[in-house]
Amino acid sequence: MTLKIKVCGMRNPENIRRLTKLNPDFIGFIFHPQSKRFIGEQITDEIKLLIPKSIRKIGVFVDEPFESLIEKFRISELDMVQLHGHELPEYCQRLRDLHISVIKAFSISPEFDFGSVQPYENACDYYLFDTAGVLSGGNGLKFDWKRLKQYQGTKPFFLSGGIHLSDIPNIKSLVHEKLYAVDVNSGFEAEPGMKDILQLKSFINDLRNNQI
Repeated sequence: MTLKIKVCGMRNPENIRRLTKLNPDFIGFIFHPQSKRFIGEQITDEIKLLIPKSIRKIGVFVDEPFESLIEKFRISELDMVQLHGHELPEYCQRLRDLHISVIKAFSISPEFDFGSVQPYENACDYYLFDTAGVLSGGNGLKFDWKRLKQYQGTKPFFLSGGIHLSDIPNIKSLVHEKLYAVDVNSGFEAEPGMKDILQLKSFINDLRNNQI
């Protein structure tokens, strides 16, 4: 199976236009004001027009009040949401009841218990495993991917956290039937919110080659 690719933390129109030519599966927009990659209160019409329907727009939220999230979801014409805070399963389920696809992120520390994701099993569509750090996300740190063997749930997951171009061989060697996508961000940036398109082109082309 070919891994899906998500490029997160985008906000510059020209940078986004160039990224769309690489046809990633997902583009992530961060709606958390504390992030250096904060998109603002909504995605502009200019940016929305740049993104073809074949690329799904994901809004990244951190403990956003429910009604506020719904409003931003609709105004920005998002396709999915990624929850990166302390959202409970009930919060996720309310979104799914509105036919909104949900990715629930978990910060992996040395003490993390993969059993703690179980209450979310029926309340979201995907998990995202990121590295625990000072920030809610975008720390640019990698956790020990060997720990993924401890995950035995049924939900497919996104792999995130400090992924760089040099990680291609390790990603290709990962064996986990629920590994669905890789999520890249700060490891491909010239500055926060501005991606190195040539590096991303090499990453996407290499990752999509020779997969079964």
